[in-house]
Parts: sequence; structure tokens; C-alpha cells
Amino acid sequence: MRLRVEFTTEPFDLDEAPAHAVVAREIVQSADLDAVDVGPFGNTAEGGADEVLTAVDSLLRKALASGATRVSLQVNVIGEDHR
Repeated sequence: MRLRVEFTTEPFDLDEAPAHAVVAREIVQSADLDAVDVGPFGNTAEGGADEVLTAVDSLLRKALASGATRVSLQVNVIGEDHR
């Protein structure tokens, strides 16, 4: 199964990326995922179910530990993994 996750962390800071946002982005960028797109108002990543769910677990734990007061995310099934 392949998954797509979309997420944001808050609070926002338009002048400088807060620590929780940097940590969350580093997690998805270093994970074994097929596609990652990071932006100022939202981030997406795609990959196999195990890889996405592992990244989401780490993202939630580390973003909250780094000062996030809210993490919004959506996970969608986008297809079957044929690896």
C-alpha cells in the first residue's frame, strides 16, 4: 500500500522557520520516501505504508518535543505498492 501524508506544524512564524517546522521537514526529507515536497504553509510526502507511518510517528513526537502546539495531518491511501 502507498500513502500520501500532508502536514503542517504550528505556531507559524513568517519571519523564520520555528524549530518544530525545521525538525518535521528534516524527518520527512531524511526518511526513505519516494516524493517529498516542503513549503512554507504545508508539506507532503509519499511512499510505502511502513515508511510513511514510521516518518509520521517520528514527526509527531519530535515536532511536539520541539515546541509545536498543533500538528495537522492527513494520510491518504494513493495506491498499492508493487515493490
